[in-house]
Amino acid sequence: MSDFAHHYADLGDVMIHYVTAGEGPPVVLLHGWPETWYEWRDIIPQLAPHYTVIAPDLRGLGDSSRPADGYDKQTVANDIWRVVNGTLGHDRFLLVGHDWGGPTAFALAAAHPEAVEKLAILDVVIPGDGGDFSQGGRRWHHPFHITLDLPEALTQGREDIYLGWFYRNFAWKPDAFDQETIDEYLRTYTQPGAMRAGFAFYRALPQDVAANRALLETGFRLPMPVLAMGGAKWEARGRGEEPEQSMRRVADNVTACVAPESGHFIPEEQPDFVAEKLLEFFKD
Repeated sequence: MSDFAHHYADLGDVMIHYVTAGEGPPVVLLHGWPETWYEWRDIIPQLAPHYTVIAPDLRGLGDSSRPADGYDKQTVANDIWRVVNGTLGHDRFLLVGHDWGGPTAFALAAAHPEAVEKLAILDVVIPGDGGDFSQGGRRWHHPFHITLDLPEALTQGREDIYLGWFYRNFAWKPDAFDQETIDEYLRTYTQPGAMRAGFAFYRALPQDVAANRALLETGFRLPMPVLAMGGAKWEARGRGEEPEQSMRRVADNVTACVAPESGHFIPEEQPDFVAEKLLEFFKD
């Protein structure tokens, strides 16, 4: 990790840790759960020769601070806006989101469409867009995480067992997460309040759905070009063409692809594919 520069932005209500690398137009990479900025570690070096890459830890996760509330995606998106625009001074940037980073990126692009030049959404759909965010219960952990207190009680001291299940079962490639990577994630997710903060992203889902429905009912659609990417392997919880279907419900200019031999964790399972598709999309 020596090639990445680490920074902290004190926003008053939250401290956001973020990593930067490279030079050029800014690209912002937003991670998901149960990951941190580190999920982009193999993609950043491929983007950095062409772009200034900014990879934050979302509030409550990684090495960012863990406020008691504010996990609705509009608030999380505003954290990123305050870092990218307020702290770093970027008025225009490219934006990428995976897992919970996707709905966060959507909220940011919707709030500041003039600032987001292009948007890429990886293996997630937009809550409240009319689709089925939890795939009819197939993503069983969604209602479990929304349940108050119980997930914290059952996973305390067992984070390696619980998170390890996702690293194994939501990835098609068995070696997508080596022990060094798992140890890095456990370093942060075993810190006080980290699991609670992760569950809070799910507990804010009803608020996210209501906010997005209200916005879309006004006729709003994203004006910027969008890349939607899904993981091909349904068995490993890859969403396939669902991200494309979702983004076509909320945007007009959508390009789509499916990552081969990948489950849900596309940036870690297929980093070269992701980097190639992002570079093509950004340059078009």
